[in-house]
Amino acid sequence: MKKIFSLALLVATLMANDFGLGEEISSFTLADQFEKDHIVSRSVETIIVSFEKDTGADMNEFLNTKNPKYLEERNAVFIANISKMPGIITKLFAMPKMKKYKHTILLINDEEDKRFAQEEEKITVYKLKNGVIEKINFVSSAQEVAKNL
Repeated sequence: MKKIFSLALLVATLMANDFGLGEEISSFTLADQFEKDHIVSRSVETIIVSFEKDTGADMNEFLNTKNPKYLEERNAVFIANISKMPGIITKLFAMPKMKKYKHTILLINDEEDKRFAQEEEKITVYKLKNGVIEKINFVSSAQEVAKNL
């Protein structure tokens, strides 16, 4: 019973709070556009998060012009929060389109997942060192993201 309570408390904490400056990000797993799980570990130096269609499209267009290992070579990951997208739209349109990209897109499908900070019409860029958040930027374009890599 204690294990279940502890696990529930941990999940609730992760889902309820934004990652903040100075906090350590424990490894976590997200599926990509091909439903393959990826572990985001302490070795990641940059986490890029998009919450809206336009910012996601901007990032995908930018990344699609780069080599498929562009993010990996920079110890970075791109996460798209698609939790607000209706399921039928995700299944029929968004996922097939995402599968055409040569880069990896990690996906958040759970509306309760609030761990990443967001600002309207912005891309969130977390800079980390040894798993600890050193900087959080909210930028307007993929070009600005590239300056943070």
